[in-house]
Amino acid sequence: MKQDALGKDTVRITYVGGPTVLIEIGEFRILTDPTFDPAGTQYRNEKYTLTKIDGPRIQMEELGTIDIVLLSHDHHFDNLDNKGRTLLSKCGKVLTTKDGAKRIGLNATGMDPWQRYKTASKNGQKLSVIATPARHGPENGDRGPVVGFVIESNDFKSGGIYISGDTVLYEGVEDVLKGNRIKMAVLNIGAAQIKEVSSANLTFTAQETIEIAKKIPNAIIVPIHYEDWMHLTESKGEIENAYRTAGIENMLLWIDGKGTTIEGF
Repeated sequence: MKQDALGKDTVRITYVGGPTVLIEIGEFRILTDPTFDPAGTQYRNEKYTLTKIDGPRIQMEELGTIDIVLLSHDHHFDNLDNKGRTLLSKCGKVLTTKDGAKRIGLNATGMDPWQRYKTASKNGQKLSVIATPARHGPENGDRGPVVGFVIESNDFKSGGIYISGDTVLYEGVEDVLKGNRIKMAVLNIGAAQIKEVSSANLTFTAQETIEIAKKIPNAIIVPIHYEDWMHLTESKGEIENAYRTAGIENMLLWIDGKGTTIEGF
């Protein structure tokens, strides 16, 4: 795909599928939770099977250079699938959980909540990534360590980009909203459930993200990870209806494989 230059306060966000988006900020190209396996792929363990029902809108080979991968966790196939895993060693840096970094090795750096990773481009653009709290399910019933992220740039005037990762709404997420200026929130809204294990939601419901949106009323809300996998229980239509009922449907930004450019961050 084309890698044209962007202004330092300009962001382009492109939907690959599921939890995977490409975020371009000036010279930086950042990818979230890489998933590139084809539709129909199944991932079995002794308790349940995950089924991918749609493939990526952009093939991995079309991506071009990736400077940073923001990997919320490495131990679930709907956040890092087989083909996505092969991409990691070809990217500049992988930021993930401490446990995930140990398993991945290579170019991975493990982060605890509130740790900050700093980098700069050859032309002087500075970027910071802050690891944020996340809880992948109910208290005492989550599905292993996960992490979210806030991306900040010295050229952003209106706030940063919050990438939730797989989490439910709890006090850790509320701390992110209180402690950071957020211009765009990229939220995993699919109410994921592994029904063979529990009926508990493992990711945001639409209603939970409405509560988030009301706390950052000037932000853009970008839903992701609401489709492409059989275990996701809330659809795009249900998310739209919930936001319409709440009177804040204008906050939603639905992205596609062609990319959406937002100026004046």
